[in-house]
Amino acid sequence: MSRLEAKKPPLFISEPLARDAVSQSLSVLSGILKSSYGPAGRLKQLHNGVGGCVCTTSQSSALLGHLSVSQPVLRVLTASVRNHVSRFSDCGLFTAILCCGFIENFRSLNVAPFTVIKISRHLLSLCLDHLKSEACGCRVSVDFSSVETLACLVRSILTSKPACMLNKTEVDHLTSLVLRAFIFTVPCHVETNAVLGKCVIIPVKGSRVMDSAVFPGLLIETPEIQLGKPLAVKRTGSNMIRIALFSVSMSGDGFNPEEGTVAVHHGISLEVSELNQLLSVGKQLVKDEVGLVVCQKVMHPSLKQYLKENSVLAVDRAGLSVMEPLGRMTGSQSIASIHSLSPGCYGTLKDLCIQSFASKHFLHLIPEDTVFCSLILCNRSETAWDELKRVCETAEHVLQLTVKEPLALLGGGCTETHLASYIRYKSSSLPASTFKDLDCSQTQYQLVAEGFCRSLESVARSLSHDGEEILTDMVYGHSWFVPSGSPCVSKWSDLVSKCGCGVNDNTEDLSWRFLQGQSGSPVIQGCPKELSPKVADLLTLDCFAAKCSGLQVALETANLILDLSYIIEDQN
Repeated sequence: MSRLEAKKPPLFISEPLARDAVSQSLSVLSGILKSSYGPAGRLKQLHNGVGGCVCTTSQSSALLGHLSVSQPVLRVLTASVRNHVSRFSDCGLFTAILCCGFIENFRSLNVAPFTVIKISRHLLSLCLDHLKSEACGCRVSVDFSSVETLACLVRSILTSKPACMLNKTEVDHLTSLVLRAFIFTVPCHVETNAVLGKCVIIPVKGSRVMDSAVFPGLLIETPEIQLGKPLAVKRTGSNMIRIALFSVSMSGDGFNPEEGTVAVHHGISLEVSELNQLLSVGKQLVKDEVGLVVCQKVMHPSLKQYLKENSVLAVDRAGLSVMEPLGRMTGSQSIASIHSLSPGCYGTLKDLCIQSFASKHFLHLIPEDTVFCSLILCNRSETAWDELKRVCETAEHVLQLTVKEPLALLGGGCTETHLASYIRYKSSSLPASTFKDLDCSQTQYQLVAEGFCRSLESVARSLSHDGEEILTDMVYGHSWFVPSGSPCVSKWSDLVSKCGCGVNDNTEDLSWRFLQGQSGSPVIQGCPKELSPKVADLLTLDCFAAKCSGLQVALETANLILDLSYIIEDQN
């Protein structure tokens, strides 16, 4: 077939960062991300313009997942950040804002991109080495024999998303629940290769946050179960409940016309034959002393009635999300065919009971020894619940990461300003051999280092949304917030009480200065003093692994974008 129109040549775009359209798009994205950052971040409402679900959020995973990005440069940036979030769940906005800051600060320098990349990588190594050293003052060791540090970490995550609409009492309650849920997932008997369990979040929308609760084991919603009636469930000789899991439909309509043609002899009913097979399975289950049957899909009413008459509890429409944790918790193997049952596929439970929340009824499956739990999560509206679910999942993942690397970083912008102070000091005292190894001049290095520091400080400045002035002290390099509309005073200590992370107070003369924007002159900085913060004094903490990864991803992505000389687009 001949073409109706000639094939168009590809479109070559040289120096994409120099184009106004790219610069404007990058500036808009940066503004969206910065205005969403922190506990006072502004909410964004996202929808597709033709109806459908509306998402109200300030969380990076939801923001970047719903934003439609057309510029190739921005696609690279958002893809990198989303990949980071998929691996760490936390510090997505930090990564994206920092990446935008690197691009904005580095491209304005009169330094070749190749040189900028080499110097910035050296600066990144200085940052990471400092963060990983025991002398680092913005690093906190996490002691798992006490929950204080873990509680600070969870509370910081919960309070960072205003769309959850939580007050202090609710934050404290959820912090306790998330910690309890996490502790349930840690195995009591540690083996060589210990595997953490899982917390299953169950939605109860339209209820009070304070009604949220956590239970060991798993809850399965069962609307058909009647309250007040005792559960008559068959038990084995050892007083355990044997359980069978079916991932196949048990509705009796197993024949699918799309799979081919079935030849049936005259006088034979396919439906009756299928039902007889299901009842045969039921008899085998009764014979094997099974007390609970859970089916992922639909179960035939006649089979359910037969099992009920034989003291076997049947639950259908359990859903795919329940099957994997239920199989792991009970030791069951999912049965994928009604034509073959093996005694080795059954699992066991210690007990069953009924739990009720709002208008919902749940079957509570209690195992002998479990690393699985269920978190009944309540919130007043669907929007607030959706955001709260994402936040609780993030908190659980952060705690899991902290088990692998028991460290945290000071939050509230203090780590960023401390690193900026540290880099300014280090870059001013490097030996001449460093510049020779990097094939750059000292002036070029200082220019890139200052851009690097301003990018870090831009993240701390993004925490201000109501006109607050942001200071940094010249002793520890922490960030401080001065409320908007404050009167002019001779001493900053009269206006600030605690730094962003909550470790320092105003009792010491710390020689504060303003955090400058893009157009300030370079700051002469001494080496910031290191603190040994007390856990009880901490208010805000960040995940160590997530923030270190975000720092690397932000710089690597910015360097990749700065190094772009052409974009080639297919026009067909």
